[in-house]
Amino acid sequence: MTDTNRALAQLFLSISDKLAARRENPHRVRAYRRAAESLVNLEEDIRAVAERGALQDIPGIGRDLSAKIVEFLKTGTIQAYEELKSPLPPEIEAWTTLPGLSEAVVQHLYFKLGIRTLDDLEALVRTHLLRTLPGMTASEEDLLVAIQAKRAAGS
Repeated sequence: MTDTNRALAQLFLSISDKLAARRENPHRVRAYRRAAESLVNLEEDIRAVAERGALQDIPGIGRDLSAKIVEFLKTGTIQAYEELKSPLPPEIEAWTTLPGLSEAVVQHLYFKLGIRTLDDLEALVRTHLLRTLPGMTASEEDLLVAIQAKRAAGS
């Protein structure tokens, strides 16, 4: 396996992990993992495959992923990955200390649901919709108490 294939496979695995943490479409997560596996098993340098226009002949590489491979070969990165790397703001990251809110749940709240403030979070809890999220482990009452305490502490 070439260094380029290895780097691209690592990048695809990282993308799949970040998508999984954000609870993105599981088919998308698997697609990136399958593509990474194909790249690891590819005996030929991915650059040569791209030059002859045969990226989509690789198992697990369709139009979208072949475009990302071309982008990587031209720029050394993939913009979609750079966007996924953007961290949570510190005040949102602090929500992981609230009962029942894992990093994956907080990522989902912020990136998928657009929850940006404690007021937004409290409103969501009061609608009883938060309990429908996979990975939610605390009771709504415990979470509301913790939100009030966090607000009173000024953080």
